[in-house]
Amino acid sequence: MVGTMHAWQAVERGHEVVQIEREAEARGASLRNFGQIWISGRAGGEELDTALRARELWERIGARVPGLGFRAIGSLTPVRNPRELAVAEAAVARPDAAARGYELVTAEEARAINPALRGTFEAALWCERDAAVEPRTAQPHLRDALRATGRYTFLPGREVREVVGTGAVRDDHGDVYRGDAVVLATGAWLSGLVRELVPDLPVRRVRLQMMQTAPLGEPLTTSVADADSFRYYPAYRSEALDALSAGQAQTPVAAAHKMQLLMVQRHDGGLTIGDTHEYEHPFAFDTVEDPYEHLTEVVESFLGRPLPRIRRRWAGVYAQCTDTTRVVHRQQVADGVWLVTGPGGRGMTCSPAIAETTANELGW
Repeated sequence: MVGTMHAWQAVERGHEVVQIEREAEARGASLRNFGQIWISGRAGGEELDTALRARELWERIGARVPGLGFRAIGSLTPVRNPRELAVAEAAVARPDAAARGYELVTAEEARAINPALRGTFEAALWCERDAAVEPRTAQPHLRDALRATGRYTFLPGREVREVVGTGAVRDDHGDVYRGDAVVLATGAWLSGLVRELVPDLPVRRVRLQMMQTAPLGEPLTTSVADADSFRYYPAYRSEALDALSAGQAQTPVAAAHKMQLLMVQRHDGGLTIGDTHEYEHPFAFDTVEDPYEHLTEVVESFLGRPLPRIRRRWAGVYAQCTDTTRVVHRQQVADGVWLVTGPGGRGMTCSPAIAETTANELGW
Protein backbone atom coordinates (compact mmCIF):
# COMPACT_ATOMS: atom_id res chain seq x y z
CA MET A 1 0.00 0.00 0.00
CA VAL A 2 2.88 2.40 0.68
CA GLY A 3 4.13 1.89 -2.87
CA THR A 4 0.67 2.24 -4.41
CA MET A 5 0.05 5.46 -2.51
CA HIS A 6 3.34 6.86 -3.80
CA ALA A 7 2.11 6.04 -7.29
CA TRP A 8 -1.18 7.79 -6.49
CA GLN A 9 0.59 10.94 -5.29
CA ALA A 10 2.83 11.07 -8.36
CA VAL A 11 -0.02 10.59 -10.84
CA GLU A 12 -2.14 13.17 -8.99
CA ARG A 13 0.71 15.65 -9.47
CA GLY A 14 0.82 15.07 -13.22
CA HIS A 15 3.62 12.50 -13.51
CA GLU A 16 3.79 9.24 -15.41
CA VAL A 17 4.38 6.24 -13.14
CA VAL A 18 5.57 2.67 -13.60
CA GLN A 19 4.87 0.51 -10.54
CA ILE A 20 6.90 -2.70 -10.35
CA GLU A 21 5.62 -5.45 -8.04
CA ARG A 22 7.49 -8.64 -7.13
CA GLU A 23 4.29 -10.71 -6.89
CA ALA A 24 1.45 -11.12 -9.35
CA GLU A 25 -0.56 -9.26 -6.71
CA ALA A 26 0.53 -7.80 -3.39
CA ARG A 27 0.74 -10.58 -0.78
CA GLY A 28 2.35 -8.91 2.22
CA ALA A 29 1.19 -6.81 5.15
CA SER A 30 -0.86 -4.55 2.87
CA LEU A 31 -3.37 -7.39 2.58
CA ARG A 32 -2.87 -9.14 5.90
CA ASN A 33 -4.20 -6.41 8.15
CA PHE A 34 -7.43 -5.07 9.60
CA GLY A 35 -7.97 -2.33 7.06
CA GLN A 36 -8.18 0.06 9.99
CA ILE A 37 -7.47 3.75 9.68
CA TRP A 38 -6.45 3.74 13.32
CA ILE A 39 -6.18 7.12 15.03
CA SER A 40 -6.95 5.92 18.57
CA GLY A 41 -3.60 4.81 19.87
CA ARG A 42 -1.16 6.91 17.88
CA ALA A 43 1.56 8.78 19.74
CA GLY A 44 1.03 12.51 20.05
CA GLY A 45 2.95 14.79 17.72
CA GLU A 46 4.23 13.69 14.32
CA GLU A 47 2.62 10.24 14.43
CA LEU A 48 -0.84 11.57 15.26
CA ASP A 49 -0.50 14.41 12.77
CA THR A 50 0.45 11.90 10.06
CA ALA A 51 -2.46 9.61 10.93
CA LEU A 52 -4.98 12.47 10.95
CA ARG A 53 -3.74 13.75 7.59
CA ALA A 54 -3.90 10.20 6.22
CA ARG A 55 -7.47 9.90 7.52
CA GLU A 56 -8.40 13.01 5.50
CA LEU A 57 -6.72 11.61 2.40
CA TRP A 58 -8.34 8.18 2.78
CA GLU A 59 -11.78 9.79 2.96
CA ARG A 60 -11.04 11.96 -0.07
CA ILE A 61 -9.68 9.05 -2.12
CA GLY A 62 -12.50 6.81 -0.93
CA ALA A 63 -15.06 9.24 -2.34
CA ARG A 64 -13.37 8.91 -5.74
CA VAL A 65 -12.73 5.15 -5.52
CA PRO A 66 -15.80 3.57 -3.90
CA GLY A 67 -14.26 0.10 -4.19
CA LEU A 68 -11.93 0.98 -1.31
CA GLY A 69 -14.89 0.53 1.00
CA PHE A 70 -13.98 3.56 3.11
CA ARG A 71 -16.19 3.73 6.20
CA ALA A 72 -16.03 6.36 8.95
CA ILE A 73 -17.09 3.86 11.62
CA GLY A 74 -15.11 4.95 14.69
CA SER A 75 -13.99 2.49 17.36
CA LEU A 76 -15.00 1.35 20.83
CA THR A 77 -12.68 -0.05 23.48
CA PRO A 78 -14.81 -1.59 26.27
CA VAL A 79 -13.36 -1.52 29.79
CA ARG A 80 -14.36 -3.87 32.59
CA ASN A 81 -12.94 -2.63 35.87
CA PRO A 82 -11.67 0.50 37.61
CA ARG A 83 -8.05 0.08 36.49
CA GLU A 84 -9.00 -0.15 32.81
CA LEU A 85 -11.47 2.70 33.24
CA ALA A 86 -8.73 4.89 34.72
CA VAL A 87 -6.60 4.42 31.57
CA ALA A 88 -9.54 5.43 29.41
CA GLU A 89 -10.14 8.49 31.62
CA ALA A 90 -6.48 9.48 31.27
CA ALA A 91 -6.76 9.19 27.49
CA VAL A 92 -9.82 11.44 27.42
CA ALA A 93 -7.86 14.00 29.48
CA ARG A 94 -5.07 14.23 26.88
CA PRO A 95 -4.66 17.67 25.30
CA ASP A 96 -5.12 16.08 21.85
CA ALA A 97 -8.22 14.06 22.85
CA ALA A 98 -10.55 16.27 20.80
CA ALA A 99 -8.45 15.81 17.66
CA ARG A 100 -8.79 12.05 18.08
CA GLY A 101 -12.51 12.24 18.75
CA TYR A 102 -12.12 10.60 22.16
CA GLU A 103 -15.14 10.30 24.44
CA LEU A 104 -15.77 8.11 27.45
CA VAL A 105 -19.23 6.53 27.13
CA THR A 106 -21.28 4.34 29.43
CA ALA A 107 -22.01 0.72 28.57
CA GLU A 108 -25.54 1.72 27.54
CA GLU A 109 -24.22 4.49 25.29
CA ALA A 110 -21.68 2.10 23.78
CA ARG A 111 -24.46 -0.37 22.94
CA ALA A 112 -26.45 2.42 21.33
CA ILE A 113 -23.42 3.12 19.11
CA ASN A 114 -22.76 -0.59 18.46
CA PRO A 115 -25.78 -2.78 19.33
CA ALA A 116 -23.78 -5.97 18.67
CA LEU A 117 -21.91 -5.44 21.97
CA ARG A 118 -24.28 -7.34 24.26
CA GLY A 119 -21.63 -8.64 26.66
CA THR A 120 -20.66 -7.35 30.08
CA PHE A 121 -18.46 -4.27 30.49
CA GLU A 122 -18.56 -1.05 32.53
CA ALA A 123 -17.87 1.66 29.95
CA ALA A 124 -16.01 2.21 26.69
CA LEU A 125 -13.56 4.59 25.08
CA TRP A 126 -15.12 5.92 21.86
CA CYS A 127 -12.82 7.24 19.12
CA GLU A 128 -14.89 8.98 16.47
CA ARG A 129 -11.98 9.52 14.04
CA ASP A 130 -11.19 5.85 13.41
CA ALA A 131 -12.24 4.41 10.05
CA ALA A 132 -11.80 1.33 7.86
CA VAL A 133 -11.21 0.18 4.28
CA GLU A 134 -11.14 -3.26 2.66
CA PRO A 135 -7.50 -4.40 2.62
CA ARG A 136 -7.92 -7.36 0.25
CA THR A 137 -9.41 -5.26 -2.54
CA ALA A 138 -8.09 -1.73 -1.96
CA GLN A 139 -5.02 -1.97 -4.20
CA PRO A 140 -6.78 -3.41 -7.28
CA HIS A 141 -9.37 -0.64 -7.08
CA LEU A 142 -6.68 2.01 -6.66
CA ARG A 143 -4.80 0.62 -9.66
CA ASP A 144 -7.95 0.68 -11.80
CA ALA A 145 -8.39 4.36 -10.98
CA LEU A 146 -4.73 5.04 -11.73
CA ARG A 147 -4.89 3.23 -15.10
CA ALA A 148 -7.88 5.36 -16.07
CA THR A 149 -5.60 8.41 -16.07
CA GLY A 150 -3.50 6.99 -18.92
CA ARG A 151 -0.33 7.82 -16.98
CA TYR A 152 0.13 4.65 -14.97
CA THR A 153 1.58 1.22 -15.77
CA PHE A 154 1.55 -1.75 -13.40
CA LEU A 155 4.19 -4.43 -13.97
CA PRO A 156 3.66 -7.48 -11.72
CA GLY A 157 5.97 -10.46 -11.35
CA ARG A 158 9.14 -8.40 -11.57
CA GLU A 159 11.72 -7.73 -8.88
CA VAL A 160 14.07 -4.76 -8.91
CA ARG A 161 17.59 -6.14 -8.55
CA GLU A 162 20.03 -3.31 -9.23
CA VAL A 163 20.45 0.45 -9.29
CA VAL A 164 22.17 1.19 -12.61
CA GLY A 165 22.44 4.97 -12.65
CA THR A 166 20.75 8.17 -11.61
CA GLY A 167 17.06 7.37 -11.22
CA ALA A 168 17.50 4.03 -12.97
CA VAL A 169 16.98 0.42 -11.90
CA ARG A 170 17.16 -3.03 -13.54
CA ASP A 171 14.69 -5.82 -12.81
CA ASP A 172 15.15 -9.59 -12.82
CA HIS A 173 14.03 -9.75 -16.47
CA GLY A 174 16.97 -7.53 -17.42
CA ASP A 175 14.77 -4.55 -18.24
CA VAL A 176 15.93 -1.07 -17.20
CA TYR A 177 13.59 1.70 -16.04
CA ARG A 178 14.61 5.35 -15.87
CA GLY A 179 12.76 8.16 -14.17
CA ASP A 180 13.12 11.47 -12.43
CA ALA A 181 12.73 9.55 -9.18
CA VAL A 182 12.70 5.93 -8.04
CA VAL A 183 10.96 5.01 -4.78
CA LEU A 184 11.75 1.59 -3.32
CA ALA A 185 8.73 0.79 -1.13
CA THR A 186 9.90 -2.66 -0.13
CA GLY A 187 7.64 -3.52 2.80
CA ALA A 188 9.10 -6.36 4.85
CA TRP A 189 11.48 -7.37 2.05
CA LEU A 190 14.72 -6.15 3.62
CA SER A 191 17.30 -8.47 2.06
CA GLY A 192 18.85 -8.56 -1.42
CA LEU A 193 19.04 -5.11 -2.96
CA VAL A 194 17.90 -3.38 0.25
CA ARG A 195 20.71 -4.92 2.27
CA GLU A 196 23.24 -4.05 -0.43
CA LEU A 197 22.11 -0.42 -0.47
CA VAL A 198 21.71 0.01 3.31
CA PRO A 199 23.65 -2.68 5.25
CA ASP A 200 22.78 -1.12 8.62
CA LEU A 201 19.11 -0.36 7.95
CA PRO A 202 17.42 0.55 11.29
CA VAL A 203 14.34 -1.52 10.54
CA ARG A 204 13.17 -4.87 11.92
CA ARG A 205 10.51 -7.36 10.90
CA VAL A 206 7.46 -8.19 13.04
CA ARG A 207 5.18 -11.21 12.63
CA LEU A 208 1.51 -11.41 13.61
CA GLN A 209 -1.40 -13.87 13.51
CA MET A 210 -4.98 -13.03 12.57
CA MET A 211 -8.23 -14.69 11.55
CA GLN A 212 -11.51 -14.01 9.77
CA THR A 213 -14.95 -15.42 10.53
CA ALA A 214 -18.04 -16.26 8.55
CA PRO A 215 -20.63 -13.44 8.47
CA LEU A 216 -21.76 -12.32 11.91
CA GLY A 217 -25.37 -12.02 10.78
CA GLU A 218 -25.72 -8.46 12.07
CA PRO A 219 -23.80 -5.20 11.70
CA LEU A 220 -20.76 -4.50 13.85
CA THR A 221 -21.09 -0.77 13.48
CA THR A 222 -17.64 0.16 14.87
CA SER A 223 -14.26 -1.46 15.09
CA VAL A 224 -13.59 -2.91 18.55
CA ALA A 225 -10.47 -3.15 20.71
CA ASP A 226 -9.88 -4.46 24.21
CA ALA A 227 -7.95 -3.01 27.14
CA ASP A 228 -4.84 -4.98 26.16
CA SER A 229 -4.53 -2.43 23.35
CA PHE A 230 -3.82 0.15 26.06
CA ARG A 231 -0.58 -1.70 26.77
CA TYR A 232 0.46 -1.66 23.12
CA TYR A 233 -0.31 1.82 21.78
CA PRO A 234 1.68 4.89 22.90
CA ALA A 235 -1.33 7.22 23.24
CA TYR A 236 -2.37 5.38 26.40
CA ARG A 237 0.87 5.79 28.33
CA SER A 238 0.07 7.33 31.70
CA GLU A 239 0.32 6.72 35.42
CA ALA A 240 -3.01 4.92 35.11
CA LEU A 241 -1.47 2.54 32.57
CA ASP A 242 1.47 1.93 34.91
CA ALA A 243 -1.03 1.03 37.65
CA LEU A 244 -2.89 -1.28 35.26
CA SER A 245 0.33 -3.02 34.25
CA ALA A 246 1.42 -3.43 37.86
CA GLY A 247 -1.93 -4.55 39.24
CA GLN A 248 -3.56 -6.48 36.39
CA ALA A 249 -1.50 -9.00 34.50
CA GLN A 250 -2.44 -10.13 31.03
CA THR A 251 -3.53 -13.73 30.68
CA PRO A 252 -0.51 -16.01 30.15
CA VAL A 253 -1.43 -16.55 26.48
CA ALA A 254 -1.87 -12.84 25.79
CA ALA A 255 1.40 -12.00 27.55
CA ALA A 256 3.35 -14.76 25.80
CA HIS A 257 2.19 -13.62 22.35
CA LYS A 258 2.13 -9.87 23.10
CA MET A 259 -1.55 -9.72 22.23
CA GLN A 260 -4.34 -7.23 21.92
CA LEU A 261 -7.81 -7.53 20.43
CA LEU A 262 -8.63 -5.54 17.33
CA MET A 263 -11.76 -6.42 15.36
CA VAL A 264 -13.34 -5.00 12.20
CA GLN A 265 -16.30 -6.22 10.16
CA ARG A 266 -15.73 -6.83 6.46
CA HIS A 267 -18.17 -5.99 3.69
CA ASP A 268 -19.33 -9.61 3.56
CA GLY A 269 -20.25 -9.48 7.26
CA GLY A 270 -17.28 -11.52 8.47
CA LEU A 271 -15.02 -10.29 11.27
CA THR A 272 -11.28 -9.74 10.94
CA ILE A 273 -9.81 -10.45 14.39
CA GLY A 274 -6.28 -10.25 15.79
CA ASP A 275 -3.53 -10.00 16.78
CA THR A 276 -0.16 -11.15 18.11
CA HIS A 277 3.37 -9.72 17.90
CA GLU A 278 6.55 -11.75 17.39
CA TYR A 279 9.92 -10.03 17.15
CA GLU A 280 12.54 -12.78 17.47
CA HIS A 281 13.95 -14.34 14.31
CA PRO A 282 13.66 -16.86 12.83
CA PHE A 283 9.87 -16.62 12.74
CA ALA A 284 7.77 -19.75 12.95
CA PHE A 285 6.45 -21.04 9.63
CA ASP A 286 3.11 -22.11 11.11
CA THR A 287 0.35 -20.59 13.21
CA VAL A 288 -0.51 -21.72 16.74
CA GLU A 289 -3.98 -22.16 18.22
CA ASP A 290 -3.67 -20.67 21.71
CA PRO A 291 -3.89 -17.04 20.52
CA TYR A 292 -6.96 -17.80 18.41
CA GLU A 293 -8.67 -19.44 21.39
CA HIS A 294 -7.86 -16.41 23.56
CA LEU A 295 -9.22 -13.98 20.97
CA THR A 296 -12.37 -16.04 20.55
CA GLU A 297 -13.00 -15.90 24.29
CA VAL A 298 -12.49 -12.13 24.45
CA VAL A 299 -14.71 -11.44 21.43
CA GLU A 300 -17.50 -13.68 22.69
CA SER A 301 -17.42 -11.91 26.04
CA PHE A 302 -18.00 -8.55 24.30
CA LEU A 303 -20.60 -9.81 21.86
CA GLY A 304 -22.43 -11.91 24.42
CA ARG A 305 -22.84 -14.67 21.84
CA PRO A 306 -20.79 -17.40 20.12
CA LEU A 307 -18.41 -16.33 17.41
CA PRO A 308 -19.25 -17.49 13.87
CA ARG A 309 -17.01 -20.25 12.57
CA ILE A 310 -13.50 -19.29 11.51
CA ARG A 311 -13.06 -19.28 7.75
CA ARG A 312 -9.45 -18.10 7.46
CA ARG A 313 -6.33 -17.97 9.61
CA TRP A 314 -3.09 -16.37 8.54
CA ALA A 315 0.23 -14.91 9.58
CA GLY A 316 1.82 -11.77 8.22
CA VAL A 317 5.11 -9.90 8.51
CA TYR A 318 5.61 -6.14 8.43
CA ALA A 319 8.62 -3.83 8.68
CA GLN A 320 9.01 -1.53 11.68
CA CYS A 321 11.61 1.11 12.49
CA THR A 322 13.73 -0.06 15.42
CA ASP A 323 13.12 3.42 16.86
CA THR A 324 9.38 2.95 17.17
CA THR A 325 8.80 6.68 17.64
CA ARG A 326 9.63 7.17 13.95
CA VAL A 327 6.69 7.04 11.56
CA VAL A 328 8.74 5.65 8.66
CA HIS A 329 12.30 5.24 7.44
CA ARG A 330 12.85 7.45 4.38
CA GLN A 331 16.40 7.56 2.96
CA GLN A 332 18.09 8.51 -0.29
CA VAL A 333 20.13 5.42 -1.18
CA ALA A 334 21.53 6.48 -4.58
CA ASP A 335 21.25 9.37 -7.02
CA GLY A 336 17.55 9.71 -7.75
CA VAL A 337 16.64 6.65 -5.64
CA TRP A 338 14.85 6.68 -2.28
CA LEU A 339 13.96 3.86 0.11
CA VAL A 340 10.71 4.17 2.09
CA THR A 341 9.99 1.39 4.57
CA GLY A 342 9.42 0.56 8.23
CA PRO A 343 6.02 2.13 9.05
CA GLY A 344 5.29 -0.80 11.36
CA GLY A 345 1.65 -1.36 12.24
CA ARG A 346 0.87 2.14 10.91
CA GLY A 347 1.33 1.25 7.24
CA MET A 348 -2.31 0.89 6.25
CA THR A 349 -3.35 3.88 8.35
CA CYS A 350 -0.61 6.29 7.36
CA SER A 351 0.38 5.31 3.80
CA PRO A 352 -1.42 8.20 2.02
CA ALA A 353 0.27 10.79 4.24
CA ILE A 354 3.65 9.02 4.12
CA ALA A 355 3.50 9.17 0.31
CA GLU A 356 2.38 12.81 0.38
CA THR A 357 5.37 13.72 2.57
CA THR A 358 7.75 11.94 0.20
CA ALA A 359 6.25 13.81 -2.74
CA ASN A 360 6.56 17.13 -0.94
CA GLU A 361 10.14 16.50 0.18
CA LEU A 362 11.21 15.41 -3.30
CA GLY A 363 9.49 18.39 -4.90
CA TRP A 364 7.15 16.41 -7.11
